[in-house]
This record gives sequence, C-alpha cells and structure tokens, in this order.
Amino acid sequence: MKRVLLALEFLLLFFGVPLVILFGTSVIHPSMLILPLLVLIFVLLRFTTPFRFRELFSFKVRRESLIRNSLIVVAISVALLLGVWIFDRADLFNLPRGNPMVWILLSVFYPLFSATGQEIIYRTFLFHRYRNLFMTDRNLIIASGVAFSFVHIVYFSWLSILLTLLAGFYFANEYAKTRSVLFTSILHGILGDVVFAVGLGQFFWLDIQRFL
Repeated sequence: MKRVLLALEFLLLFFGVPLVILFGTSVIHPSMLILPLLVLIFVLLRFTTPFRFRELFSFKVRRESLIRNSLIVVAISVALLLGVWIFDRADLFNLPRGNPMVWILLSVFYPLFSATGQEIIYRTFLFHRYRNLFMTDRNLIIASGVAFSFVHIVYFSWLSILLTLLAGFYFANEYAKTRSVLFTSILHGILGDVVFAVGLGQFFWLDIQRFL
C-alpha cells in the first residue's frame, strides 16, 4: 500500500503538476506553484528521507570524472552550435545579438537558480524520496530523465522534449555515480547557458521573443 501511495505521489508531482501548468494557466499562474512546491519538497526531503542539507554542497567528484565530463560538455556544445548553424542559421546567437544584457544576466542567474533548483528536484529529491519505489539506480535514472523531459511540455516543442530527455538521462546518470547535486547543477548550468547562447533559447523560454 505504501508503494502504491508513493507511486501516486510521484505521478501527481512529476506529471500532474506539469499538466496543470500546461492546461490551467487561466486558473492559476505557473509562478504561483513554484514556492509551495519547493517548500513541500524540502519538507519531504528533511523529514521522510536520510537527506541532510550539507549534501547540497558535496563535491566528491574524481579527477577522471571531471575530465570526462568536461569533454562531454565541449562535445555537446559543439554539436548544438553546429545544429543551429546547419538547420536554423537565422537564429544563431540570437539572444547575444538581440539583447546582450539579458543574455549576460541569464548566463549568470540561470545556473545559480533555475539549473540548481531543477537538479535538487529531479535528482536529489527524486533519488531520495522514490528509491523504495524504483529500487535501483538504473530505474531512478530512467524515472528522473522521463520526468525531467515531461515538465518541458509547457514549451510546446518536440525539440525541447527530446533534448531534455537526453539531458535528463545524462544528469541523472552522473548524479547516480557521484551523488553530487552541486556537480550536476554545474553541468546543467553550463549546458543551459550554451543553449541560450547558440540560439536555442526559444525552445526553453516562452517569452524570449520580446528580447530578440
């Protein structure tokens, strides 16, 4: 019975809430859900799991992992740049060209707040709270990647869904190896900044056109 309730909770939080945001914006603005959800998540983490807040600052990542992931980030960045250059050259560097100040501010604050918040929710919280539901790291990685991708349905783009599915698996896999949400937040922040720099921001920010 406990696993059934836990499964229902998982479906409600990671699939029900995005659907509310997608279809219920006329009833409640998405921004009004952020703070209550974060409060709920930290309460659940603190009182129902072995989580301790110092985990948010843990960075026990081996040198080999740092080198490997640095190469992966460079390869992904080059691939995204080439993808925009080949398939949508008009949007190449659209935000830096259209509004350099917004791009600079976004490059600073996205890693600090958005990327970190998402990693706490989709990695730290999900791995701690739902371990008894999914049992293995492999299943947690799959659940994390799918849930992370699903929330991006609010951007109405198959490209957003696909890229975040791949990114979700990547970040979850690294978190499973290192148990460092700080490390995955850095990876997420860097790649997020690359996305906004090369010209893919419109797939991850609905109002970006007003700044271009």
